[in-house]
Amino acid sequence: MGKHLKDAKAQVEAGLYGLREASELVKRTAYAKFDETVDLVIRLGVDPKRADQMVRGTTVLPHGTGKKVRIAVFARGEKEQEARQAGADVVGADDLLEKIKEGWLEFDQAISTPDLMASVGKLGKVLGPRGLMPNPKTGTVTFDVGKAIREIRTGRIEYKVDKAGLIHVPIGKVSFTGAQIAENAQAVLSAVVKAKPSSSKGKYLKGSTLSSTMGPGIPLECASLARQFA
Repeated sequence: MGKHLKDAKAQVEAGLYGLREASELVKRTAYAKFDETVDLVIRLGVDPKRADQMVRGTTVLPHGTGKKVRIAVFARGEKEQEARQAGADVVGADDLLEKIKEGWLEFDQAISTPDLMASVGKLGKVLGPRGLMPNPKTGTVTFDVGKAIREIRTGRIEYKVDKAGLIHVPIGKVSFTGAQIAENAQAVLSAVVKAKPSSSKGKYLKGSTLSSTMGPGIPLECASLARQFA
């Protein structure tokens, strides 16, 4: 363990932290020379192998992520023009599909009009594992491409439980104020609690931590959070 990380860990006392207190602490324990990303990890009491216990959705961070998001849009004709006017980084149809088949993946989010999903779906083995496949459940398969682009630009993020029952979400930068970090975390926690599957029994919100890219994890007090957002 490096000296900086050891010093940062020493600032995290045993026990659980309230959301605002943890948000201030995550700023103090960040030590890298770059503007570290603040991540929220949530451990859920679900079985991700069961389709009826998959937890997935989107929410809007009130203060955005602090990251420039590169958006690719699969569209033709008027919708292609709409996407360009709304500020998409790259727009296309067959040409964009071919570009991706050749290995180009320099984007963070993808949107597709429904009429092109049959073709986009053929890229599932490439886009799926990277979390780049457009999905109607997250609002990225739509004819309203302008609205989808604007929502992503203003802080809409996607969350999805992984095979280990964890949700990992970037919620800002250490340059944010403690209040901004706490409010962004609150938006995600609220959305995840409200997305609880009806088939999930027992304790749903089992644990959560806040951390910066290089800093230590700060455990959150989840019992009160679960009651607050339920």
